[in-house]
Amino acid sequence: MKNNIAAKHLYFYSVGLSYKKADAEIRGEFSLDTLAKTRLLEQAKQEGIESLIVTSTCNRTEIYGFAEHPFQLIKLICENSQGSVEAFQKVGFVYKNQEAINHLFRVGTGLDSQILGDFEIISQIKTSFAESRSLGLINTYLDRLINSTIQASKKIKNETEISSGATSVSFASVQYIMKNVENIGNKNILLFGTGKIGRNTCENLVKHTKNDHITLINRTKDKAEKLAGKLNLIVKDYSELHLELQKADVVVVATGAQNPTIDKAILNLKKPMLILDLSIPKNVNENVKDLEGVTLIHMDHLSEMTDETLENRKAHIPAAEAIIEEIKEEFVVWTKARKFAPTIHALKKKLNAIKDSELNFQSKKIADFNEEQAEIISNRIIQKITTHFANHLKEETTMVDESIEWIEKVFHIEATAK
Repeated sequence: MKNNIAAKHLYFYSVGLSYKKADAEIRGEFSLDTLAKTRLLEQAKQEGIESLIVTSTCNRTEIYGFAEHPFQLIKLICENSQGSVEAFQKVGFVYKNQEAINHLFRVGTGLDSQILGDFEIISQIKTSFAESRSLGLINTYLDRLINSTIQASKKIKNETEISSGATSVSFASVQYIMKNVENIGNKNILLFGTGKIGRNTCENLVKHTKNDHITLINRTKDKAEKLAGKLNLIVKDYSELHLELQKADVVVVATGAQNPTIDKAILNLKKPMLILDLSIPKNVNENVKDLEGVTLIHMDHLSEMTDETLENRKAHIPAAEAIIEEIKEEFVVWTKARKFAPTIHALKKKLNAIKDSELNFQSKKIADFNEEQAEIISNRIIQKITTHFANHLKEETTMVDESIEWIEKVFHIEATAK
């Protein structure tokens, strides 16, 4: 048996769905909260899946891992979310082996993000990686692949300007507000929800609008107070949400609730209001648009912005892709070396056995045989021979599996994976 992956005929897959084919409503059905992700990982372990990570953000729900068939991974997503297999078949994707690797690199480096250059995703991948590792669900291959993706993300961030301007949905939200609300510095802004997107949006609002009329509300008040303390803002109790909505000119909703928390029934407006719903699933009922003067914008609309910042970022795509190719090539070389290393090790052992036998024979046959010198020369020859074989196996055009089989057949060796 060469290794477990080969024996079980496992393949590396990326399966999931994203903003590219699934709208916000569908993505909401497939979203996984923290408990659901933990349940999914535990179920995977029970079902014999040895290595995978799962990510679920506002823009995508995806699994990267090993399976005999992609349906094993699709089933995990569907059974731990509100999504169905039928819906997945319409909007989901399945990438296998090299395509799956390519996809992970593009996601992790922000090239596949809804807002180009979003580096929030790599921190989410790191968190998912840590959780899978804590449950023993990371093999050597996935460990190396995730770390290579993290390395590429860091290098792109440091060596290109693809993330210049600011980050993701939070920045796009602020840009939308600034472009569509006159005298934003004098308007009342209400931020409901202080999770990661909410915090980033709030920080960008303070930085770019110079507005000191921003009120924070969160179900857990101390979280809002912690953020408000840093930014010198107002905090209100969750019980005051209804009253604060009536005062607000701009409302940013970024909660993690599974059902809408705001609808037209709790709005009693006598002035225009802009509402940005940055939540997945949606937390603002579409019926608010029935009210005169209310404009509702969801994050899908924000991706359509073609502002100067995003256009400038596009110029740095080739440089980012070059970095990905460089690190991906290092990963491919490592995977090849890992694949043939047991064979080279077995070959070296076989040649050493032949050498020992021959030196023993010659030492008895030849008078004054210099065994020490013969040992040195023989070891150098063995090293050169094994290096030639290793270099052959590293070449891009080499059919590694066939070459390994040929070497093992010729030298009558059977490699065992370390």
